[in-house]
Amino acid sequence: MSKPKTTPLEGVKILDLTTMLSGPLATMILADQGAEVIKVESPSGDYTRSLGHRQNGISSMFINNNRNKQSIALDLKSVGGQKILTKLVEYADVIVENFRPGVATRLGLDFVELRKDNPKLICVSINGFGSDGPLSAKPTYDPIIQAMSGLATIQAGSDDERPMLVRTILADKVTALTAAQGVTAAIFARERTGTGDQIEISMLDSVLQFLWASDMNAHTFIDQPASQDAAASFIDLLYEVSDGYVTISVMTDRQWAGLCEIMGVPELVVDKRFSTAAAREKNVDERLTLTQNNVRNFKRSELLTKLEEIDVPCAPVLRRSEIWKHPHIVHTNSMLELEQATAGTVRQAAPAIRFTEHQNQEHHAAPNLGADRDQILHKLGFKSNEIIQLGETGAFGEDV
Repeated sequence: MSKPKTTPLEGVKILDLTTMLSGPLATMILADQGAEVIKVESPSGDYTRSLGHRQNGISSMFINNNRNKQSIALDLKSVGGQKILTKLVEYADVIVENFRPGVATRLGLDFVELRKDNPKLICVSINGFGSDGPLSAKPTYDPIIQAMSGLATIQAGSDDERPMLVRTILADKVTALTAAQGVTAAIFARERTGTGDQIEISMLDSVLQFLWASDMNAHTFIDQPASQDAAASFIDLLYEVSDGYVTISVMTDRQWAGLCEIMGVPELVVDKRFSTAAAREKNVDERLTLTQNNVRNFKRSELLTKLEEIDVPCAPVLRRSEIWKHPHIVHTNSMLELEQATAGTVRQAAPAIRFTEHQNQEHHAAPNLGADRDQILHKLGFKSNEIIQLGETGAFGEDV
């Protein structure tokens, strides 16, 4: 008889003290994989609750980074709030925070001391520049990291061009993915050794690691002077057609020949500028300009159909309003629709990781502020009258 399936992180209890995006996204990924995540917020709530698009007072940014969590609002500067925090720390397997260095200790979360009492505890700090060094105390947001990591220069295409930001908060999201992987590695190690860990993840280190995989090749060999950093071409692989845009990625001789046939210029196959992969790379600007000129009058669907029939890599450039309607995304159930207590029905991207031998998490939308307070406190052993007394001490920042 086969064992009942469980979620991969079932039984793992995570105390989420993070705000904004890098921490909340990391802990949501873990919640999506079955961890019990208790999000501790200030009485005014995570700042992202009030950002951007809102419905009935709750923001889409908060909803999109806090699925499958429980919420409790605490004033951690109050005696009652500190009492509850102590109980939460005792309950947790993992603590995740993204305060500026030093704040956690001031709140009574000295991870070195906590791990002396509980060696199995996994303590995670996410910060901008690490806990030590000249920039460790610097307030940090995504553009700061894009600038310091070299990403803004890479995005410009050349060291001589004006730097440009990637138009998404990439540094936060890369850090979130790095943190989630670090937590699961620590959980796996603890299963083997019985010992937890103290983990530090800086946004700068996360993005440097991300970039070095492909964008810093000229700076890899220490004994070789770095060549001029510039893109092979400043023309994006995006082509305008009569009713929108497409992307076409041609690598092999066969793909190039197929594209030339569709464009009605088969003579370019034997043109010395384009007859080999090396020649096509050397003459990249001419090649891309010719491609643009020859596809401009196609309808998007017509061109894509012709390219797909001969297996030339291509795709439509989807507008945001088209993404969740695309037949492939619909077919693969890449979107979720969940009921949020205040906002109503919300649409979100489904978790990217799907398990076969484990049960996938049954999802519930991000919680309202403090929605799970009494349930959490009862789980920690507090009685109803004690909860009332805690409220009177200002633990929740309000009168109960």
